[in-house]
Amino acid sequence: MEFQTQTIHPGDFEPADHWYPKALNAQIHPLVAFFMNLSKEKILKRYCHLNPQVKKNGLLEILSYKPKHFLHAGADLFHVTNASGVRNMVIIETNSSPSGQKSMPLIDENQEMGGYYMYMKRVFHPFVKSKRGKLKGELAVLYDKNPMEASGYAGAMAEVFGEKVHFVPFFDHDTDPPARFNDGVLEIRNEANDWVPIRACFRYVTQKPWNRIPIATKTIILNPIISCLAGGRNKMMAAKAYDLYNADLREVGLKIHTPETIWDVRKNEIMLWVKRLGGHAVIKVPYSNAGQGVFTIVNEKELANFLDKDFDYDMFIVQSLIGNYSWSSVSEAGKLFHVGTMPNKRNETYVADIRMMIGSMEDGLRPMAIYARRARSPLVEKLESANDSWEILGTNLSINNFDGTFTSDSSRLMMMDRRDFNKLGISLDDLIEGYIQTILSLIAIDKMAVTLINQKGKMRNRLFSSLNNDLSLIKEILPE
Repeated sequence: MEFQTQTIHPGDFEPADHWYPKALNAQIHPLVAFFMNLSKEKILKRYCHLNPQVKKNGLLEILSYKPKHFLHAGADLFHVTNASGVRNMVIIETNSSPSGQKSMPLIDENQEMGGYYMYMKRVFHPFVKSKRGKLKGELAVLYDKNPMEASGYAGAMAEVFGEKVHFVPFFDHDTDPPARFNDGVLEIRNEANDWVPIRACFRYVTQKPWNRIPIATKTIILNPIISCLAGGRNKMMAAKAYDLYNADLREVGLKIHTPETIWDVRKNEIMLWVKRLGGHAVIKVPYSNAGQGVFTIVNEKELANFLDKDFDYDMFIVQSLIGNYSWSSVSEAGKLFHVGTMPNKRNETYVADIRMMIGSMEDGLRPMAIYARRARSPLVEKLESANDSWEILGTNLSINNFDGTFTSDSSRLMMMDRRDFNKLGISLDDLIEGYIQTILSLIAIDKMAVTLINQKGKMRNRLFSSLNNDLSLIKEILPE
C-alpha cells in the first residue's frame, strides 16, 4: 500500500472508510449505551455504594481531573478473578495513541461520524482553543499506523473546524518524510510539494514517535510526546507512575490494579525473576506496542527462545502471568486467572481483553469507545496441550507486515453490540470498574509527565535518565 499526503475537506467523511465492515451496521448493546450515557454523579454514587472504603470527595476530584499533557488514552484491561471468586479489572497497558472508534457501534444513529466527531468536538477543539497564540497555520493529522481510524479523525476535524485538514504519513526510517519540525513548528509537504506550517495536529504516530517529534513544540500536538515517554508508550515509566500514584490513592481508598511488575531488569537477570514467579511470567520490551515485544513464558523452551533473541534496548520489565488457575504466576497478591469469555458451542473459553478509551472533556474524563479482543486459541486447563502460550494469551489484533506497516485480524474483534457483548460475561459494574481504572492510569501518567517537564516546557533530562536509565532509548529521543 502506498501512503501519500492527502487533503481532507469538510463533507469528505464517508462512514464506510472509517469503520470495520462488521461494525458499520452493528447495533450497540443497550447496557453499553446506558453506561456511555451515565452521568458522573450516577457513576460516583454507584461506585461508592459498592466500594464503601472509597472517599466520595476524592473520587469526584479524580473524575473531574483536568490533564495537562495526556488528554486521551486507551487502557487494555483483563477481567480476572482469584481462587476466592473476587473479580477485578486489571490494567495491562495504557496507550497514548489508542484505536477504538473503528470498532465502536454508533451510540447515536443520527450522528454518522460517531465517536470521531465527539472526540474532535469535545476534546481536541476545546484544547486547541485554550492554547490559541501567535502561531498561524493549518491543521493536520500525522499517522504511521491505522489509516482507517486516523483518517476518520481527519474527516471529523475538517467538519468541526470548517477547514481543510492535511492527512500525512510519518513513518519511522522514512528517508524523505512529508513532515518536519522547523524551530518547533510542524511543517508538512502538501500535494503541491510546498511546505506548509501547522498550528495544531492530532498525532497517531505510534512507533518510536520520540525519534521524529520533539518534546517541546510550538505546534499544538495531541497527545504530545511527553505523554508517550511518561508512560503512554513506555511501560517502564508507566509502571513507576502507577506505583507513585498508588501511594497518593491510599488516602482515597483506591488503587491501580496491575500484575506484579519488576522493572529495570537486564536480560541476564530475567531468568532469576521468571523463576521467582514460579516459572510463568510475561516479559516486555518497555517501548514496543501493538502487541510487539511481549513474550509469555510458561516453560523452559519459551524462556530459552526469548533469551536467544537480540533486542534494541537494554532494559525489560517482567510481570506475573495471568493464565488459567493451574498455570498462573504465584505473585505476592496470590494467583490471578482469566475470567474469559462465555463458553462457545464447543464449550471453549477464550482469553479476552477490554479496551476502554477516555478523553478529557469539559465535565471531566469521559468514556469515548470500548471494544474487546479475544486470543486465537481457547484457554486450556493443562499446558501440556499448548504449543504456543501466546496463541492462548495474546489478544492484540495488530499484524506487523514485512514492510513495517500493520494490518489487523478483525476476526477476533469483539464489539459492544447485541451479538458480541453477551459473550464477554461482563456487567455494568465491570464497565464502571474498567472506566475508573483507565482514569487512574491516565492521571498517573499525566502526573509523571508534569513532573518530567520544567517551567520552560523542556524535559528534565537528568530526572528522566535516573528513572529510565536505558541508554538505547535515550539515544533515540530527538534532541531539542
